[in-house]
Amino acid sequence: MDTTAAVPKDRTSTIPTYDDLPRTGFLRDKQIYPFFAIGRSTWWKWVRDGKAPPGIKLSSRTTVWRAEDIRSLLNELTIS
Repeated sequence: MDTTAAVPKDRTSTIPTYDDLPRTGFLRDKQIYPFFAIGRSTWWKWVRDGKAPPGIKLSSRTTVWRAEDIRSLLNELTIS
């Protein structure tokens, strides 16, 4: 499963859209925060504050999120 396609190659490209997110699978933080037009530290603040879903720790340095949870969050923030 190739989940890297969801992240733009450079930071100057357009913000990815909801349709660019995989429907299932796991995503790393660097694949997620571009969808919200925020930086990595803001993403982690959202996680700490409960605004974003908690991740799943795979190891001490690797956290992933379910694509379904990120799609839900993006949809929720778009509707709000």
